[in-house]
Amino acid sequence: MVTRVRIEIGGMSCANCSTTVTEAIERLDGIESVNVNYATDEGTVEYDPEQVSLREIHEAVESAGYTPISAELTVAVTDMSCANCAETIQTRLLDTEGVLSAEVNYATDEAQVSYDPGVASRDDIYDAIENAGYSPVREESDDGTDGASAADAARDAETARQRRLVLFGALLSIPLSVLTMGGLVGIPVPDAVFGLGKEWIALLLATPVQVVLGREFYENSYTALVKNRTANMDVLIAMGSTTAYVYSVAVLLALIPGGLYFESAALILTFITLGNYLEARSKSRAGDAIRQLLEMEADTARLVTETEDGYADEREVDRDEVQVGDVMKVKPGEQIPTDGEVIDGESAVDESMVTGESVPVEKEPGDEVVGSTINENGVLYVRATKVGSETAIQQIVSMVRDAQSRQPEIQTLADRISAYFVPAVIVNALAWGTLWYLFPETLSGLVTSLPLWGLVGGGPAAITPFEFGVVVFASAVLIACPCALGLATPAATMVGTAIGATHGILFKGGDVLERVRDVDTVVFDKTGTLTEGEMELTDAQVVGARADGAAPVEESDAEGVSEAFLLEVAASAERGSEHPIAQAVVAGAEERGVDVSEPTAFMNVAGKGVRARTDHGTVLVGTPALLRDDDVDPTPADEAREELESQGKTAMLVALDGDLLGVLAVADTVKESAQQAVADLRGRGKTVMLLTGDNERTARAVAGQVGIDPENVRAEVLPDEKADTVESIQSDGSRAMMVGDGVNDAPALAAAFVGVAIGSGTDVAIEAADVTLMRDDPADVLRAINVSEGTLRKIKQNLFWALAYNTAMIPLASLGLLQPVFAAGAMAFSSVSVLANSLAFRRYDPDSRYEVLGFLR
Repeated sequence: MVTRVRIEIGGMSCANCSTTVTEAIERLDGIESVNVNYATDEGTVEYDPEQVSLREIHEAVESAGYTPISAELTVAVTDMSCANCAETIQTRLLDTEGVLSAEVNYATDEAQVSYDPGVASRDDIYDAIENAGYSPVREESDDGTDGASAADAARDAETARQRRLVLFGALLSIPLSVLTMGGLVGIPVPDAVFGLGKEWIALLLATPVQVVLGREFYENSYTALVKNRTANMDVLIAMGSTTAYVYSVAVLLALIPGGLYFESAALILTFITLGNYLEARSKSRAGDAIRQLLEMEADTARLVTETEDGYADEREVDRDEVQVGDVMKVKPGEQIPTDGEVIDGESAVDESMVTGESVPVEKEPGDEVVGSTINENGVLYVRATKVGSETAIQQIVSMVRDAQSRQPEIQTLADRISAYFVPAVIVNALAWGTLWYLFPETLSGLVTSLPLWGLVGGGPAAITPFEFGVVVFASAVLIACPCALGLATPAATMVGTAIGATHGILFKGGDVLERVRDVDTVVFDKTGTLTEGEMELTDAQVVGARADGAAPVEESDAEGVSEAFLLEVAASAERGSEHPIAQAVVAGAEERGVDVSEPTAFMNVAGKGVRARTDHGTVLVGTPALLRDDDVDPTPADEAREELESQGKTAMLVALDGDLLGVLAVADTVKESAQQAVADLRGRGKTVMLLTGDNERTARAVAGQVGIDPENVRAEVLPDEKADTVESIQSDGSRAMMVGDGVNDAPALAAAFVGVAIGSGTDVAIEAADVTLMRDDPADVLRAINVSEGTLRKIKQNLFWALAYNTAMIPLASLGLLQPVFAAGAMAFSSVSVLANSLAFRRYDPDSRYEVLGFLR
């Protein structure tokens, strides 16, 4: 069967581009025909879906250097009951034409779907989830904001529904339990009520519970077994409760001999529903941090119009009406409605909700501000730069949700177990129920010495072998709990990523959260990472020599070379550059009263400096290598340059028309927290290295200030060589974390075991980085490692409890040591306990290495 699809392709600039894309797709097996149209930015592909997938076609377009258009959708699903449900939905989504990838998270009750909008629609995705037997929350808004509100409303409604069911079940189960078991604890129980025997009253009380509470388990079991041909948690619950109820009805009708277990059937469903209710509440609480971020967004904005005399036409509008370029007036104590740039006014802004930094940050014209942060004092006029889903808050929420959908590798263990868990439990229960029926005396002799023997009424000696076999079967299916396994990893990951977000640490995925803990080497970029990144011109020394080798030029020489002339020549060349060093030279020259002109021609020489044509002539400003490339001898400046670099300054040589004029130096202040951050990392056994394009002496001087060993300095590394350097560091098996500014260091960030972008401000969507740190604080690197370690420790606690529970309880039930009602209660407790342990992690402080709260150390 041949499928025909239309793909929108971005990035094509000519007919050759369409040819390149065509050839990339045609190399795939199963492609029947390809027609890529540069004029419409579209491609039509006919292919055999049994040989090649749409996702592989998209990947082929990407590998050719172009961008196939895809869309992302987060769908809330309200009625998953275990990890098997999530697996079923994910399989159905991946089988839907046009879906490129799908991740379904049972802990967050969400599906993250990537799809080709030219092939599939949002309705197709919703229909796929419904066809799998589950209920998606349909969104109305493309940006997901309405959908987020609808999802929260759906979760609240589901929690309320579960609470009503629990109350209904308890209202009938409690008197039923008193009626059937009251005599055992000294409560007088009449033999008949209104002329009906207590056995028939028990039937009347148990039946509504079986119908009302059991309905969803029966419906979900039918969907799982018949439509999806799989078995999930609902199948076990339905089998256990139905066995107790149907057996009791058969006994009551005198079809078979035995006792009544109506109270067990009712209590089983009530306990399980109580567990579902507590689980729904816990899931909701685990996502509180993200919802609180969204709730803190401003509702309105005060817009003004710029005039020659100031600002006028002040008016209040909804935040959603703000457009890029609008000017907003923000009074003291108000929230800044959206991301923007201060154009007038000065004030301190509380950014703790975004960065976790409690100290307000001073803002003045030219500074960026983040939407939803609070203006402490002074009136600010802010020009909107990002609105809607592009704001930092929305980007943070999006990144955290994406992170929660990508689970750590450790989750694969639980997934593999869960896939075979329910069928194995059913087979085990049938086997042991049959064995107890066939060989009651033999098995009794083996287990009567166990201390828990007798909890089911004395074993098969007290009741018939068939009845005991039924009890064992019901207990064995009810005691098993794949829910705990399914929740162990995603619940802890959800809390861990939220903890990171509240402290300005954004992990790209749960898999990244896991990898951070395993880092053994931390490689810091210098400028803007360990240093402030704000260069200042500190020195200008005339040390020139004639191009013909004559004596050095003196200030009194006829050439008129002076410090002012040196600065004028260099600053006029650097005027064409946006590099921080160039800006420091220009600013320093202007502060000293030097007139700086624009260059008539300019060229940046990567890693070496600049070459420019100015009113003075051809100017070189940069490294000795740059001067040598133009046959200018830099050696007369060696002594001055070495002295400046030994002080931790960055020195640059200046040449004019083949003559060496002098040396300039700029300095960058080391961040206050850098030294302590390096010391703390080394104290944790991490190797700390410095990677920079600066010269060796300056790099070593800065390394010395922050405590990095000289042998761990990699200096004079060109931008395009940083990735190779990181790979060489990892060549011996080291797992390196590269910490940089997320822009110039992008290749190195991508090459590292973990890439960390530090001090990214409002730009939280850096593709190359695995972790984004919102603050300019190197100490956040250690905090990120602490969050990773804490989360993995919590995941292991959860997995230990889930595996230990099932390992211990299934044999106990199989050996006849637990009644069904106890088994149901234990099963409900197991999944709730895993969530409770994860929620205890919410109080974790990333400034502390070890977790205080939790069931295990």
